[in-house]
Amino acid sequence: MDSLYEKFRSLQIDSALLCLEQVPENLEPYFCYPINARPIGMEGSILYCFIEGYGRMVFAANPESCADRNVYPLAASFADFMRLILACGTANPAEQIIWMSRKQFEQHLREERELQTPWQKELLDFLERELALTPMEDPFNYVKALQAEFDGSKIRYSAEYYDILGIEPPEEEK
Repeated sequence: MDSLYEKFRSLQIDSALLCLEQVPENLEPYFCYPINARPIGMEGSILYCFIEGYGRMVFAANPESCADRNVYPLAASFADFMRLILACGTANPAEQIIWMSRKQFEQHLREERELQTPWQKELLDFLERELALTPMEDPFNYVKALQAEFDGSKIRYSAEYYDILGIEPPEEEK
């Protein structure tokens, strides 16, 4: 497990202010949640997680994705994920990059910043100090580059995933 992630969890903060709510113990998984996922947090039905076989990489699993995939990487490490949040204010803008143009992303980021509360700003400042991180300089290019090179072959899904999408599971999952 990532030591920065453990430190983040030990801070006892209201991570819902980051669009990273606690994952309920009795979480009813959506069809696209990888069966080899380790949850980090949630935003509505969007699950932020680590996935076994991908080291410290952080993913979003979105059952209502606007992209051609439901599961996609957001950051190569938890540190980078937190740097994205520091740059974007919450996890939401980084998660949306998969289907956005730079212009759409920048507009979304401006709108998010206008809605940011004083408590969110305080929390971001606190995390920057406590985790000794700086905001990601170019979140859009970082996430797009990571997603462009991504091989999702180690992600394991339930039979329901393949049934809903009407695709054949890989041989090793049959």
